[in-house]
Amino acid sequence: MKDLTDDEVRQAVRKTYGDIAKSGSAGYRGGAPSCCGQPQTPSVPDASAKMGYSSDDVTAVPEGANMGLGCGNPQAIASLQPGETVLDLGSGGGFDCFLAAKAVGPEGRVIGVDMTPDMISKARENAAKSQDRNVEFRLGEIEHLPVADGSVDVVISNCVINLSPEKPGVYKEIFRVLKSGGRVAVSDIVATAPLPDDLRQDLELYAGCVAGASQIDEIESMLEQAGFTEIRVTPVDASRELIREWSQGKPVADFIVSATIEAVKP
Repeated sequence: MKDLTDDEVRQAVRKTYGDIAKSGSAGYRGGAPSCCGQPQTPSVPDASAKMGYSSDDVTAVPEGANMGLGCGNPQAIASLQPGETVLDLGSGGGFDCFLAAKAVGPEGRVIGVDMTPDMISKARENAAKSQDRNVEFRLGEIEHLPVADGSVDVVISNCVINLSPEKPGVYKEIFRVLKSGGRVAVSDIVATAPLPDDLRQDLELYAGCVAGASQIDEIESMLEQAGFTEIRVTPVDASRELIREWSQGKPVADFIVSATIEAVKP
């Protein structure tokens, strides 16, 4: 079986999320799962509740910012403080960015980075509707972040790093942009067992946050090699029910689970 190239993966991911941004709807695109996306039932608020967001979180952001594309709630582990600078990898419509903006307050700053032009346009439209003036969105790849060295206190991400075909580069970039003492607070899909080749080589499943999932020991090794300490990768077993809902009968819940990923830059 021919291995997918990095460019094939990036093009498939960019097209999937570009289509979602243009349609304005979360969940399935033409029968393929979007990143931990939900079908139109349950609703996006219901899906967000299953990921750990409160009803106040859902109503606190501009309409259209929450697209139901995550697999957890990085805000719950980020412990954001007033005045901090936060970077969101794969910021989509800006949901987590707008929540972070409220947590860090007007003295803080939030930067969202996404490689999909249509998502960046959508997020900027949402920002124009928001009262938060401490949020900005930048176009870029998470393997090559458009962010200065040592300028960020916290890096968050929600079900995005698994989409990268160059994950060690992502963690090195996170290390570069964090200040000393800065921390990682990520929700992502991880593999609990090696994926069969037919799943691993499925472009729709790659764009759907399945085929690109790394195993926990691999993630720990990548973080360690990037220079991080206090590394914790914690599976969320309750997420398997959520995964079954968007896997459309494919046995992916036997191989993947949502997890929280935490680490600190010394």
